[in-house]
Amino acid sequence: MTQRLNFMAAAPAAIEPLIKVAADLEKVGLEPILTELVKIRASQINGCANCLHMHTADTLKYGERPERIFLLNAWRESKMYTPRERAALAWTEALTRVADTGAPDEDFAAIKAEFNDEQIVHLTVLVGAINAWNRIAIGLRAQHPNDNRLAAKSEPVAA
Repeated sequence: MTQRLNFMAAAPAAIEPLIKVAADLEKVGLEPILTELVKIRASQINGCANCLHMHTADTLKYGERPERIFLLNAWRESKMYTPRERAALAWTEALTRVADTGAPDEDFAAIKAEFNDEQIVHLTVLVGAINAWNRIAIGLRAQHPNDNRLAAKSEPVAA
């Protein structure tokens, strides 16, 4: 996959509002690991390698255990996530797949039980923002830093 264009260089004024939203969301009081788990989960659903690379690295910097990142795609089957994280992850999935889910009442009830109204708005904006970033990165083929350095070779690895 080859990067289609450098979106930051081509239209910085179009990207600046998303950067500001991201910076503002860091200041609202949602836990940093929770926000990164949300970003990773949406990026898993959307298949965004660039965002997965960035947010798994950030989550590790915040001190997250690697196994919780490894199991995030199967969070419903693991006891490693708190009720608050589970509510946020269900909401993330519902909004990321909103055309299919319609944002079900039961998912809203779960976040309502764990978050106050202001936090629900922030969480909802966070999910919207990471989905926007995923669409930009995927659509314009943003390359994560290790794409070229660690690219798979066509020869099989010796056992």
